[in-house]
Amino acid sequence: MNQMKRLVDILIASIALILLSPIFFIVAYKVRKNLGSPIFFYQERPGKNGNLFKMMKFRSMKDANDAQGNPLPDEQRITPFGQKLRSTSLDEMPQLINVLKGDMSVVGPRPMLKEFVELYSPEQARRLDVRPGMTGLAQVSGRNELDYEERFKCDVWYVDHHNVFVDFKIMFKTVSVMTNKEGINAPGHVGPSLFKGNNAPDQNDEVKL
Repeated sequence: MNQMKRLVDILIASIALILLSPIFFIVAYKVRKNLGSPIFFYQERPGKNGNLFKMMKFRSMKDANDAQGNPLPDEQRITPFGQKLRSTSLDEMPQLINVLKGDMSVVGPRPMLKEFVELYSPEQARRLDVRPGMTGLAQVSGRNELDYEERFKCDVWYVDHHNVFVDFKIMFKTVSVMTNKEGINAPGHVGPSLFKGNNAPDQNDEVKL
């Protein structure tokens, strides 16, 4: 099944990059025009088995620091252009390259910050048993509006039940979520909130796809 999933990932990412290449270059031009260089934002994220990789995004924030040289909060660095980029999920497009490289899958648990890993319970850490995805069950079930307990529940369910049929169902649901711009920000935050540790999800709780 893993070989089939990888083959599907390569096929979908290759076709998507070819078909979306005009949009890719337009967005790259817009980022350069509105935010300057560099065009891409790289951040280390934990992949399968916790191995770190550099996840790619189009930049959506300007560089701005306080008097001590520390980056200002996201709310002060995000621009109207950047917010629009995020609302359409176009900032995630470069992750198709991560998929081709084998760092990510098209569908899987979204890669969280590397600082969160040490806060995972053993059950929550099972989300690292598969490649992280550009989209996942949590993203079509509420995205950043979900609390972390619900997100982990979705991620662990996916690890235990994923197959090609499940992946395509999540992909089709992703189109609707992106079109309706659902769950972009957590309540009171720009993007997701920070994970500070919580109880592991109940393995007996039902997750519906």
